[in-house]
Amino acid sequence: MDRRAPRGAVVCGAMRVAGIGFRSAAPLASLAEALALAQNQAEGLPVDAIATAHAKAAAPAFVALCTQLGVPLCAVDVGGVQTPTHSLRVDDMFGAGSVAEAAALVAAGPGARLIVGRVVSRDGMATAAIAEGTQQ
Repeated sequence: MDRRAPRGAVVCGAMRVAGIGFRSAAPLASLAEALALAQNQAEGLPVDAIATAHAKAAAPAFVALCTQLGVPLCAVDVGGVQTPTHSLRVDDMFGAGSVAEAAALVAAGPGARLIVGRVVSRDGMATAAIAEGTQQ
């Protein structure tokens, strides 16, 4: 785990994980909306943890989302993870086409698969995806 990860960050694996990507100015409401959209596509299935890239894990809105929902926060390395969605801007910044998809896949553990691809909040400030590990 990166020493810069916020207090309470955990190593994740073998579970259902929501990955969250967001702009630095994104409010909590945007992150919560993106997560709700993803969960709606997953027929309301709960998530066991919420993940994002190390560089974003200490953002107040992200920490607040995890705290509000009472789920563990996962700070992961998304660089080099292949994702179905590909943003050149995000790839240049993080080394993955989608922070949300990559974070969900990495945090859910080896062999994880996306059950919900990237969805975007109405204001375009946040994205979410959900992955499921192989050892539910």
